[in-house]
Amino acid sequence: MTKLEKPLRREIDINGEAHVVVISPEGLKLTVKGKRRGHEITWQDLVRGNAAIATALNASVEANHESGDE
Repeated sequence: MTKLEKPLRREIDINGEAHVVVISPEGLKLTVKGKRRGHEITWQDLVRGNAAIATALNASVEANHESGDE
């Protein structure tokens, strides 16, 4: 396996909208392409299975998507 030592950026399509996923040694970030603000989660939070963080992240994504504030 190749160790992740620097950020890896990839573009993905979600429901016809371009997003950028950045996978780094610290965690994961998802943003709408062309925007700066996005949604982040650290690897520690993901591994811990922190349900509160996952719930809050999903609620935030839905609220931003519905209001158009991205």
